Amino acid sequence: MSDLKERILIVESDPITRDLIARQSLQPLGYRVKTVALASEAILELPKFAPHILICDLELPDLSGKDLLVAMNSQGTEIPVVLIAKRGMEMDILQAFRLGASDYLFKPIREAEVVSAVERVLTTVRARAERHKLAEKLKRANHELQQRIRELSTILAIGKAVTSITNQQVLFKKIIEGAILVTNADAGWFLLREERRNTLVLRAYHNLPDALMQYVNKPLDDGISPLVALSGEPLSIHGEPIKRFKISQFGNAALVVPVKAQKQVIGLIVVIRGKPIPFSKNNQSLLEAVADYAAISLVNARLFRALEERAARLQKEVEKASG
Repeated sequence: MSDLKERILIVESDPITRDLIARQSLQPLGYRVKTVALASEAILELPKFAPHILICDLELPDLSGKDLLVAMNSQGTEIPVVLIAKRGMEMDILQAFRLGASDYLFKPIREAEVVSAVERVLTTVRARAERHKLAEKLKRANHELQQRIRELSTILAIGKAVTSITNQQVLFKKIIEGAILVTNADAGWFLLREERRNTLVLRAYHNLPDALMQYVNKPLDDGISPLVALSGEPLSIHGEPIKRFKISQFGNAALVVPVKAQKQVIGLIVVIRGKPIPFSKNNQSLLEAVADYAAISLVNARLFRALEERAARLQKEVEKASG
């Protein structure tokens, strides 16, 4: 019990009773105890000390214990209260219970009764705290589940877009929007490798300055993408290291993932964050899934062009033979 160290505020005008409860009964068991003599002092101490339990005499020099309960209720303070009363004050105790009191002790106070009452109340306090922890854990788990559902839905939507959208520019835009969503990024762009000149060409971007429009379908060097294209491995960078590269003019954290076909880098997806918050392994895994879909779309487009060119050649040969 000593490792729990709950805080207990004692409101008692009699110094002998205060000493019995605090020094003799509770402090030896490891509780953090604070004592005041007046209800008005307790009201001031509540937000500062934040006790787990309040032990309060029903009869105080300034306000009664019931008045203190009313004041706590008006402030929305939900702290279990153990009352101290004389025998014959059963009606006052009953009224105090209606105001939210949790337990009571009769005078003369005995150490064992103090400890027993505190333990009874703390059982409820600890159970409530555990329920709160479980509720918070469930809330976080639910939030993470919803996030995963959104991520998977986005990946699925991109997969459908690969097979249904024939306009590559529209497809690239869709891929970048999805990449930003699944990585919780602020902006991003798609670079396509131009084989003839071996350069990286900007094909689509999202949430970036309109001035970047002039670079669409033109080479764009952000300082990091060429390195990723050369290595063929994803790169996450943030904070001070990113400031050495041109990409830092767009954000303070970046994740660059190559788009590959037959182990060859044919493009790059870049996502950035304004704040220097690093991208997680999960972010990278999801972006790699998006990159796989981008690779499928590029390979399909190449195959489609090859078939069109072959059909055109055959048509010319047929026309030539019939002429």
